[in-house]
Amino acid sequence: MSSKTLTVAARLLRRCFHKPSRVFQVDPVRLYYASPQVVTGSAVRTVDLRSDTLTKPGAAMRQAMAEAEVGDDVLGEDPTVNELQKFAADMFGMEAALYVPTGTMSNLIAVMVHCRERGDEMIVGDLSHIHIYEQGGSAQLAGVHSATVTTLGDGTFDLDQLIFKIRHGYPDPHYPRSRLVCVENTHNIQGGRVLPLSFLQELRSVADKFGLAVHMDGARVMNAAVALGVQPSVILQHCHSVSVCLSKGLGAPVGTMLGGSKDFIQRAVRARKALGGGMRQLGVLAAAGKIALSDMIGRLEEDHRNARSFAQGLLQCDPPLYQVDLTTVETNIVRFRLRDSQMSPAEFCERMAGVDEEEVKALGQGVQVLMFPHVGDSVRAVWHLDISEEDTQLAILKAQFVAQQHKRNSVRAA
Repeated sequence: MSSKTLTVAARLLRRCFHKPSRVFQVDPVRLYYASPQVVTGSAVRTVDLRSDTLTKPGAAMRQAMAEAEVGDDVLGEDPTVNELQKFAADMFGMEAALYVPTGTMSNLIAVMVHCRERGDEMIVGDLSHIHIYEQGGSAQLAGVHSATVTTLGDGTFDLDQLIFKIRHGYPDPHYPRSRLVCVENTHNIQGGRVLPLSFLQELRSVADKFGLAVHMDGARVMNAAVALGVQPSVILQHCHSVSVCLSKGLGAPVGTMLGGSKDFIQRAVRARKALGGGMRQLGVLAAAGKIALSDMIGRLEEDHRNARSFAQGLLQCDPPLYQVDLTTVETNIVRFRLRDSQMSPAEFCERMAGVDEEEVKALGQGVQVLMFPHVGDSVRAVWHLDISEEDTQLAILKAQFVAQQHKRNSVRAA
């Protein structure tokens, strides 16, 4: 940390022992996926760590979108889409790929293609995005039953438990037929954890033995590839299909690539149309996707570095309000807990989003840091291309300010 930053930090800490004055109006941070009100004013800097879905396309991406050659993609005639799909398939090491509007639709399409009969079953982690955050679409729209295995801390699950959950008695009329197992890489709820290649290899062996397909919800699989220092195809060789989001850390405004065999993608095209995902002059969006896959993967390392710096900064705060395991900070997501149960994660996020006059005087500006209360009484913060190293240092200083202020208020209450 530079001497200038240390000076700012010292000013901040001195101000912590003065009673705060008027607070700028800020709506409380609500639950996951909610939108707190952003504080406005020339003296306020916002560091938005709620999600990497918040990225905005840069100048090069916008220019590519404006100049994109287009056609009717439902007829297979959009040249920019076709180029993107070929590029993605080659990168994934798969035969074909399909542009899909959203990751949720892409995962649902994969389930529909792999589980072709209503009443088929997929096996998923109990903390997976498909199981928790996609509205049960596999049951609601595809008629596919879900069985769950226990998600472990690193995002994996026990393969013996998986084998136990497979319906070995089919076609016994009492049971659904096990068709599919889904994994998530990186794992969102478990804090951006990267699935070990050894786990994926062993999982594929089990799947092949029992006739299951393997689908990867790889919304952030490029983060996993960067963290492991391998090409995406090294990870995806163990999967039959994958869903890769373009609109998170890769910075595209919308879109997900679904990869698999040629037969799988042919069936996926039909499922996409049935779900309303067939679009026309799609090249305008596909052009952004081409930039995302060709130019934006390498820079994910910057997000990983900033996330780790923030986690280390939390551990160095005095008083020690924050609890974080650095070994779990593998990519761009940091999950941490508060050591003092008198402050809930929601209250902490509200305080981080608030700005008072004492803070403005100490830092020369207010710093509004937006984060989400998360599962397990934790707080989640996510880095992306719109969060700089300077933003990260300001978020650390704000966390230090909140820790000092909480200590002072606790002493007064005692």
